[in-house]
Amino acid sequence: MKILVFIMIVSNILFADGFSLKSKDLLGQLSQNQVFNSFGCSGKNMSPQLVWEHAPTGTKSFAITVYDPDAPTGSGWWHWVVTHIPADTTSIMTDASAHGTLPKGAIESMNDFGQTKFGGACPPKGDKPHRYITTVYALDTDKLPVSAKSDSALVGFMINQHTISKSSIITYYGR
Repeated sequence: MKILVFIMIVSNILFADGFSLKSKDLLGQLSQNQVFNSFGCSGKNMSPQLVWEHAPTGTKSFAITVYDPDAPTGSGWWHWVVTHIPADTTSIMTDASAHGTLPKGAIESMNDFGQTKFGGACPPKGDKPHRYITTVYALDTDKLPVSAKSDSALVGFMINQHTISKSSIITYYGR
């Protein structure tokens, strides 16, 4: 019993780091700025501004994903997959994907649109509003064994193998 209590206390100290994610662009409902501009959608397709703080000790890099678990594919839809973000990074500017202002060395891997950039929301017309989960991961490695050509499933697997902590924002969009 004493060992279990000790583990719970140590665990609370290690994971009470307050790792958090904020965004001035992600406010409950997605705006046209984060909507795709194809597949029948006509948004601006801008990647969101993100700010994170209180990364856990041992963080060597970050990864970002935007994922729609409600896509009618059987496996969801990956809208953005970014890795190799240096550990001293704490923010990403609005539309960094299109403007090439991601941190030096960051890699955008294949999304489910078949592109190596941000792909905005575009759920089927008349479907219930979909959830878009934007997550920043604190990783225990500088670089994952992935490239721009790696598909989202492989990158997701590698991210999950090296995650120390993560923080997410959930937004919604329907049309």
